[in-house]
This record gives sequence, structure tokens and C-alpha cells, in this order.
Amino acid sequence: MENLNGTVIATALPQMARSFSVAPVDLSFGMSAYLLTLAVFIPISGWAADRIGSRTVFASAIAVFTASSLLCALSDGLWSFTAARVAQGIGGAMMVPVGRLVVLRATEKANLMRAIATITWPGLVAPILGPPLGGFITEYANWRWIFLLNLPLGLIGLGLSFWLIPNRRETNGRPFDSVGFVLSGTACVAVVYGMELVGQRSANLLWAACSIGVGVLLAIAAVWHMRRGEHPLLDVGAARIQTYAMSIRSGSLFRIVIHTVPFLLPLMFQVGFGLDPFASGLLILAVFSGNLAIKPATSFILRRFGFRTVLIGNGLLMAGSLMGCAMLWPDTPVWVIAIVLFWGGVCRSMQFTALATLAFADISKARMSGANTLSSVAQQLTMGMGIAAGAMTLRFAGMLHPGDNGVSVMDFHVAFFIIAATALVALPEAWRLPEDAGASVSGHIGKRLATT
Repeated sequence: MENLNGTVIATALPQMARSFSVAPVDLSFGMSAYLLTLAVFIPISGWAADRIGSRTVFASAIAVFTASSLLCALSDGLWSFTAARVAQGIGGAMMVPVGRLVVLRATEKANLMRAIATITWPGLVAPILGPPLGGFITEYANWRWIFLLNLPLGLIGLGLSFWLIPNRRETNGRPFDSVGFVLSGTACVAVVYGMELVGQRSANLLWAACSIGVGVLLAIAAVWHMRRGEHPLLDVGAARIQTYAMSIRSGSLFRIVIHTVPFLLPLMFQVGFGLDPFASGLLILAVFSGNLAIKPATSFILRRFGFRTVLIGNGLLMAGSLMGCAMLWPDTPVWVIAIVLFWGGVCRSMQFTALATLAFADISKARMSGANTLSSVAQQLTMGMGIAAGAMTLRFAGMLHPGDNGVSVMDFHVAFFIIAATALVALPEAWRLPEDAGASVSGHIGKRLATT
């Protein structure tokens, strides 16, 4: 339900923008507000599940998500829509981490790669259905039906949660770190809000820089507090483990790159190429088809080549696929566009799976809860930053031709080249990984180790 909601909305942005009388790029704030709220409230989910019970938290989250979807459908302006998306984000923040934590706690290291690959399958089916479904609804009905689709799904999910999810509680519950929550939450809000301001053409860049600077300072204060605290909100000590730290630092850059694509492509096809939402959604389907097509082979590829080789080689291929997007024009044959997007989807999915699995390769069971929470925050924050980064690159491209308030195809090309360069910046840390990084999960033994 969450993944479907995120991908269906992408092809509806131009129509929603007209409905709210704003520019399509400005709607990135409504999308980022949802993802940002996820990042802010995800830390509470683990603590709440331990104190209240997994089933209670999960069912309540579905109820909140479903009710706020109705409010999104009834929105009549950008700010009411953003407020409804914030409420929706609170519900989403309590759903995904709790489910993943249950799986991580119950899975042995030898089966971790298979388990993570399995739990990502439902999330990949939704993006395949999302773009064409969103385009069809937008073209032949109204964008508000995108959110009304969540009502029957939410009711079904609510019933299944009571049937399938055990209401497990931790007997020795830790106290809630309110100081850590305020510091980390405010830091997330300040950084992403500042990035959003940079992406808006009419924004004050000095105010945006101040917001980002304050966010960085608050993040440093949050890390300092949680390193000293007896019961920290986030287990920042796990970042001392090389594989986990790589998945947080360079992995965040990769994820920012990955999440700019669903934002930039629909806008390029509709605003730049002049396609209708349904045709745009059908093209985006090629990206998510690539995501799904590579999934059965990800475990084999990681076992055969290892995490280090896959992250470096696939990272280069992913950068190349983004450069390919920067070479598309309105008169490019559809089959060429489909191939470029499909290959980009393959690389996107492979990189995402490798990072998600490597993150927990060397994490002990005792630290799994805290590491999962920190990883979830990083993933959701970078999703919001990916959308903001897409808007920022478009604004930078627009600055190359001052006086023209429109967005041209060349602006999207410049944006994709910048995003491709960002992917290359993330590669050096992967290069510093040992050859046998994550071998306990992948089963890969490098040539040097095999000879030894």
C-alpha cells in the first residue's frame, strides 16, 4: 500500500499542480513532507513496538495511514495536502520498520540475503502497477482517486494484521530518549526543508543555507548526545562497523540518486516531452520492470561476485544509465527509451538490494533493533532528499538561462548529468571495502582468500 501510493502519485504531479494552482516542481514539497515525516517518526516505531506490542502498533499505523489517505483525496490546496501527507507519514513510519524488524530478529545470517530479497518483492510489484495506474486514473478520472484506492487496501491490511502479526512485547523496555528524538527530528526537518527551498525558484537561498546549516549542527549534537546516552534513541555505535557505515554514508548518496529518478522522469516526459499522464506512466513502467526482472538473480550475483565488486561495477553501470536518460529527446524512438529505462531499473534494483543486505551482514542479534532503526531513518530521509535533490538540479539548470521561467528538455538533461556525477562520488568508499565484505551473508569467497 505504501509503495503503491508513492509511485502512483508521481505521474499525477502535473494535474495536481494545476488543481492547486502551483508549479509541478513545487509539489515536491508535498511528497518530501511525507518522506520526511517517515524519517522523523521511524525511531519511535521500534520503541513503541517493544512497549505496546508489534500487532497494536502495526494495526494502528494502517488505520492512521488509511484515514489520512482520505484527507489527501479531499485536499483543496498545497498546504492542506502537505498536512494530510504528514499525517500519512506518521502512519507509514510505524508500518515498515516494525515488519522488517520482526523478520531480521527471526532470521539467521545464512538466510538473511534470501529473507531481505523476499520481503522486497511486494514493494516491487506495487511500483510496476503504480505508474500506468496513476496515469490512467489521472487521464480518465481524477487524481483524488489515487488516494481513495488506499481505503479498501487499508481495511484488508487491518484485518490481516490482527490475523497474522503476533503482539510481541519486550519485557525490559528501555526508556524513551526524548532529547535524542527532538534533536534528530529537528535536524531532519531543517536539512530537508532547506533543500526544498533550494529547489524552488522563488526561494531565498540565504534562508535555505541557514536552514541546512542549522540542521547539520543539530545532527552533530544528536550524534554526540546518543553516543553518551545510556539508552539512545538510535544506535550510532553500529556505525563503527565498516560494512554498516558504508551502507549509511555512501549508501545514502546512492539512495538519493535512486530516488531522484521516479521524480524527474514523469516530469520530463510530461513537461518536457508533452506526453499525457497515461503515456508517461507506461514509459515509467520500464524502469520498475527492470527492478523486478533482476530480482531473482540478485542473490546469485552477490554470491558469485561479492558485495565489493557488485557495488563498484553496478554503481558505474547505474551512472551510465542516468547519462543515458540525459540523452533522450521527444523524437527518440519509444523502444530506445524503454531499453534505457529498463536497464536503469535493473541497475537501480541491484544497487538497492546490495546496500540493504550489506547493512546487516556484520550486525549481531543484540544490536539488530538499533541498527535497523538507524538504517530505516537513513533510508527514508534519503528518499525525501532524493526528491529535493531532483528539484534542486532542475533549479540549477534553470539558472543557466535566466529570465526564462519555463522548464526545458535541456534542463532535465543537465539534472540527470548532475545526478550521474553524484553516483560516481559514492564509489570510492565501496572500493575500500575488503574483498570478503559481507561474506557471512553472500557466501562469496574471493580469489585471494580461496588461495589462502
